[in-house]
Amino acid sequence: MWYTTLFCTVDSLPKFKYSFANYDPLTQVRASGREVDASPKSAREVCKTIKGMTIAQAKNFLENVIAKKQVVPFRRHTKEVPHKRSQFKFHVGRYPVKAAREVLKVIGNLEANAEFKGLDTEKMILLHAATMRGMKIKRYMPRAYGRSSPKFNTLIHIEMVGKEVL
Repeated sequence: MWYTTLFCTVDSLPKFKYSFANYDPLTQVRASGREVDASPKSAREVCKTIKGMTIAQAKNFLENVIAKKQVVPFRRHTKEVPHKRSQFKFHVGRYPVKAAREVLKVIGNLEANAEFKGLDTEKMILLHAATMRGMKIKRYMPRAYGRSSPKFNTLIHIEMVGKEVL
């Protein structure tokens, strides 16, 4: 039949796994954002900072980062990053607004998944918050004399696992 190739079946959809190993579906909830357009380095630092916070603390922190009131400490990618004062007592930091917005969306999905499962979101902490590099979008910018320069964009995957603490 000609219409069988036009429609996508469930088996042909991409399958992905979480990097968090000890997942308990009764007390934990998880959410992910796949192929998100944000900086991998900035998203890594944002996830490292919010790991261990409650959902309310993480949302408050990310909203302050978006408003440029609070700094995300950059611990790994620190070359030519200016010094900032922050509550985390680390000398290097930035305001990664785009990465903070995308992580905030995933936290909203995590909260919605917890409410759907019947878990209390007020007592939920973030056990796992991580980013991985995803697909690379390859584009080229034409230059003079028939040359071209690459203009690649790396997408990221964001994963979060939350646990209700009693």
